[in-house]
Amino acid sequence: MSDYIISGSESLGIEFGSTRIKAVLIDEDFNPIATGSHDWENKLENGIWTYSLDDVWSGLQDAYAKLNDNVFEKFGVKIKKLSSIGFSAMMHGYLPFDKDGNQLAEFRTWRNTITQDSASKLTELFNFNIPQRWSIAHLYQAILNGEEHVNNISFLTTLAGYVHWKLSGEKVLGIGEASGMFPIDSATNEYDEDMLSKFSSLPDVSKYSWDIKDILPKVLLAGESAGTLTKEGALLIDPTGTLEAGALMCPPEGDAGTGMTATNSVRVRTGNVSAGTSIFSMIVLDKMLSKVYEEIDMVTTPTGKPVAMVHCNNCCTDLDYWVSLFIQFSKLAGSDLTKPQIYDMLYNTALDGDKDCGGLVSFNYFSGEPVTGLDSGRPLFARSESCNFNLSNFMRTQVYSTMATLKIGMEILENEKVEIDSLMGHGGLFKTEIVGQRLMAGAMNTPVAVMETAGEGGAWGIAILAKYALDKTDMPLEDYLDNKVFSKYKSSVIEPDKADVQGFADYMKLYKKAIAVEKAAVENI
Repeated sequence: MSDYIISGSESLGIEFGSTRIKAVLIDEDFNPIATGSHDWENKLENGIWTYSLDDVWSGLQDAYAKLNDNVFEKFGVKIKKLSSIGFSAMMHGYLPFDKDGNQLAEFRTWRNTITQDSASKLTELFNFNIPQRWSIAHLYQAILNGEEHVNNISFLTTLAGYVHWKLSGEKVLGIGEASGMFPIDSATNEYDEDMLSKFSSLPDVSKYSWDIKDILPKVLLAGESAGTLTKEGALLIDPTGTLEAGALMCPPEGDAGTGMTATNSVRVRTGNVSAGTSIFSMIVLDKMLSKVYEEIDMVTTPTGKPVAMVHCNNCCTDLDYWVSLFIQFSKLAGSDLTKPQIYDMLYNTALDGDKDCGGLVSFNYFSGEPVTGLDSGRPLFARSESCNFNLSNFMRTQVYSTMATLKIGMEILENEKVEIDSLMGHGGLFKTEIVGQRLMAGAMNTPVAVMETAGEGGAWGIAILAKYALDKTDMPLEDYLDNKVFSKYKSSVIEPDKADVQGFADYMKLYKKAIAVEKAAVENI
């Protein structure tokens, strides 16, 4: 294998998640052979959820250095060159630059819920749902706010697009990531021309010298070349100067597209649920929805097929905080239980709880949640005086809270008669075997599968897309994944249990009533 590393035949995937930057190196058979990661966290500054771009580069360099250390530990050599590279990141957000490449405003991430006015107006204008997270909503809100920097915009992109641009010089995006900036026409696999014209014709917009068509990144499909790693880009990844330039770069994608790839969910009637800091489902449609729903984002697969996306801003953050209390207590009690052991114990006790959680309810809202109409959030746990209050019910409630808002959005797809053969689960919620998978199956009343590769996540997914671009094959991505990547990997499927389905339905009745309590908490705490 050391000779293989020296030859530079590996493909590298790096994903900038909400709490971790992860790097995965794969061999020619798509097997992960080394990993590295860097923890980071967004900050709330002046009412804006953001990350510093300095942290982007220091985090990338740390993740890559740790990957390189892992390679050296295993094979006794360091990485000198690579065959292909792919970059992915949390979707959406706002990163504007002027003609000299200077950042014009703080990076406004997907987590912000500060664009309600612009999102509503654009949804009405386009007759197409524009979520608050989307780049075009942030741009138009900045226009409505009269922000001075807008006049100087020369390029608007996302985090994945920014990193790719700096490493390759190419201002491009994969179509899945682009579909979170501006609506895509799946017939042409380009930005929707009619909507571009409508946006440009708005009086607030037409006064600017730039044209929306010129400031958005070019759209590319999975399998297309998106440039090569430049000498300057190689130094940004590896300041030691060891990494050579020249590696092929695939189109940068968002975490939704890499999640679909990593779970083999790019074919029609397949879907996946990504459950980490946020939670979202991606369902590949065989027909368009009958009308516009503000709860449903219409995006695309990395090859341009229409996808119904239910995105919720909050998932495991509050659950992790509760688990941390038990970890602190464990240390206080002198226990030698490890963090993973405590997680597994607490998750598993949730299976022993009452199916409806016994009268307990929890809201995991650290930030706003557009699906339930909240611009900001307050983590909230509530119970009645007559509830069945025990540890199993408490933990089941916390797990239920991660998926309750998602269920509200998925109910729309149920009413639309959208057919889903199965959901593929991935992300932190599914790390403990069976628990998240079983409760998700009951919540969604759909079989939920988890692959043995689920832990590698989006970084592995973008590494696969990098290898797909390198192979220059005419094989559609769906067939490529089926035949070359996933044929050797196993998955486990859990069918929905009738008692779990009914229990979650009963829990949701209380949850929906308690939304009023959450709104009161936002107003008063």
